[in-house]
Amino acid sequence: MGLGVGLIGSGYMGKCHALAWTSVATVFGDVERPRLLALADATEELAQRQGRAFGFARATGDWRDLLSDPAIDVISIAAPNQFHAEMAVAALEAGKHVWCEKPMATSLADAERMTQAARRSGRIAILGYNYIQNPMIRLARAIIAEGRIGTVNHIRLEMDEDYMADAAEPFYWKSEKTSGYGALDDFAVHPLSLLSVLHGRIAEVAADMAKPYQTRPTREGGTRTVENHDISSALFRTEEGASGVLMVNRSAWGRKGRIALQIYGSEGSILFDQERMNELQLYTTADPGGLQGFRTVLAAPVHRPYDRFIPAPGHGLGFNELKAIECRELLAAIEGAPAHVITFEEGLRIERTVHAMAASALAREWVPVG
Repeated sequence: MGLGVGLIGSGYMGKCHALAWTSVATVFGDVERPRLLALADATEELAQRQGRAFGFARATGDWRDLLSDPAIDVISIAAPNQFHAEMAVAALEAGKHVWCEKPMATSLADAERMTQAARRSGRIAILGYNYIQNPMIRLARAIIAEGRIGTVNHIRLEMDEDYMADAAEPFYWKSEKTSGYGALDDFAVHPLSLLSVLHGRIAEVAADMAKPYQTRPTREGGTRTVENHDISSALFRTEEGASGVLMVNRSAWGRKGRIALQIYGSEGSILFDQERMNELQLYTTADPGGLQGFRTVLAAPVHRPYDRFIPAPGHGLGFNELKAIECRELLAAIEGAPAHVITFEEGLRIERTVHAMAASALAREWVPVG
């Protein structure tokens, strides 16, 4: 019998989780089909409507109802950021495995509390950093590990979208202080997750945060002060000695889903952009002098697990497919097998990096990552 699944939150990311749980057995064929047992949301009416749409057996307006159900083995948390800690800790204490969306929490203390709860529980607890599952990112990881671009000496990370670029966009919870620092929590954690699997950890940072708009209109007709920052930048040094730059902006007109990586080594370079997520750019000095240049590698069945979705190269995967891959990796972890995931332990390191960047921006100085 497949694992019993509970889902908290049925918005954009909740739907991504539901699609992943629905498709994982069909795509991979080597796991039992999970049982979609219960969906919880903010109101009973919303939960019932979305539960029917997503295919869950029952629905509830109180997420705590999922904790006492012995048939539920794993809980997906896709609620707003400020609720992650309470929900994850409660789920782990109830003996459930946890798949929690990023960012881990809105305070470092909460992230530490979540990690401690995971340690005590002995359950699997991972974070929703699905961009690391891209076959092109896995290829980049293999290229770096094999030494094909030599020793990595410089890294540039960027993430940009424009969903908060319009000054007339009404104020909502992502601009509240309770949701975190802003772009650092909302965005920077994604390229930092990629860095953690491609190269390693950051040792020290020097950062800045900016607000393009000081206020936003409210839906009621007034205005409200923006309480966090939509733009952040940082210089960093990795534990391996490479220098780096991080730039994130959620008010960047024209950018829709950009996570750009530039990784420079002593013998070559790798370029990647999430807006062209089925391509990787590779330059190596091993090529003959007259033929040196960036080559475009298209995602293909040889880049597993692309082959589980599509039998032909160049057709391309999408965001939801990465979530299905992440779901399979979670199941592997629960089975006790090696898994390509960001655990709460590694997620805590990402959170410490984000908080060091915020502290650096406030202090206007270099800050070590604790």
